[in-house]
Amino acid sequence: MPLPVCTEPSSSGGQLPHVLLEDDFTQFSSQRWHVEAEDPATRVSAEHGQLLIDSPKGVTVWLRQPLQGAYRIEFQRQVLLEGGVNDRLSDFNQFWAVRDPGRAELFTRNGALDEYDDLDLYYVGMGGNYNSTTRFRRYDGSGQRLLLGEYADPAHLLEANRTYQIVIEVDARGTRYQVDGNTFFEARHDGVPAPGYFGFRLVWSRQLISEFRVVRL
Repeated sequence: MPLPVCTEPSSSGGQLPHVLLEDDFTQFSSQRWHVEAEDPATRVSAEHGQLLIDSPKGVTVWLRQPLQGAYRIEFQRQVLLEGGVNDRLSDFNQFWAVRDPGRAELFTRNGALDEYDDLDLYYVGMGGNYNSTTRFRRYDGSGQRLLLGEYADPAHLLEANRTYQIVIEVDARGTRYQVDGNTFFEARHDGVPAPGYFGFRLVWSRQLISEFRVVRL
């Protein structure tokens, strides 16, 4: 059976491709995604063009390929609330520009959130704390989890079963996190960050992800 699309397309004339990679989620590939889950009952699968993450505890699904330069990450995502055992409206989260200053290998953790405290990364937690906060943090690699922004109003919290279009941009000016075309958070940094990883994150929830791709800016 062929692997799902998650490629670096070739281009004529040696030009850098516009779409760096994409995944149509016709099936789940452990060669492209790495799962770190606190609970062995966690289920991660792909079918019909959607990635399903269903977990009673914390889980991170990492894109194995590091991203470098200036890029845009795009995907659709929703939190399911349909009576499932893990259905809970909370923790629509993501890590990006992730580096591990202390280890050569990033994928060494068990899915508990505090396991990531010593990483260098950006983190948005939408609808955290039982859908009462939406926060933007920068982890500085030394254990400091710097709060860069926070909302608690309904317009910035989650709606059950709503499909959100998420865009994350990284370039020399900084990084931006957009929801349905609206910029929720942004931060400045000096120059393009070093190559880093992206990961979907959730806690005790069931969520669907689709139309994932990374585009060169």
